Amino acid sequence: MYQISLWFMKFILFSMIGYIVEMVECALDEGKFQNRGFFCGPILPIFGIGSLLLIWLLKPLSDFWWLVFFLGIFITTTLEYFGGYLIEKVFHNKWWDYSDEKFNLHGRICLKNSILFGIGSVIILYFLDPIISRFLIQVKDSYLIGCSIVIGLLFFLDATYSCIVAYNLRNHIIVVEDLKNQKLAKIPGMFEKMLTKRLKKMRRLPRRLFHAFPALVRIYPKELELIRKIEEKLTNKKKKKKKRK
Repeated sequence: MYQISLWFMKFILFSMIGYIVEMVECALDEGKFQNRGFFCGPILPIFGIGSLLLIWLLKPLSDFWWLVFFLGIFITTTLEYFGGYLIEKVFHNKWWDYSDEKFNLHGRICLKNSILFGIGSVIILYFLDPIISRFLIQVKDSYLIGCSIVIGLLFFLDATYSCIVAYNLRNHIIVVEDLKNQKLAKIPGMFEKMLTKRLKKMRRLPRRLFHAFPALVRIYPKELELIRKIEEKLTNKKKKKKKRK
């Protein structure tokens, strides 16, 4: 139980570090902080998974930093590519898109990020993992196990809710694509009416999703903005009806 708790807490801490790195990068690009993660909490699980893979696979090769660098590029880039592919198939949308970057492959990976991942692999293996390991080893076994159980429960609840939200977003996108292919929806004003009718039967999208999925916003800028406006109107109508009652 202790070893499972230890590795789970490592996963959580690395996921939080990945979230912070992503937040800072986005803040430098856009001038403001935004929650760009899939989860509601401050974690990016793909960073946690990638970090653990690097530790498990590359620690025996830690005497050769250059090998850690190149193999780190291969491992993390492979994870990002197939992670992106899986997400697109399951949720029918992209959570990241590097199509504007040079030397990209299907918009899922790009050379610039792969090199940064290689540098990150060296940092994780030689600096972050030793620090995190020393910190966790100093925590009493009972505290570590108890903490991992509580955080594990919160993680499970967040993952469940976030998957429901992402699947709801998937359904919204499918509706938009379906309506765009219908001839009747091409009549001015008709698309909005038809979309409003369909959205009445669906759950509302949390506002943060419009900031969390920038790649999706680039693909459907007008449609997602229209969805946001329609959902705000529907929400306001419901509030007015409740006040009347």
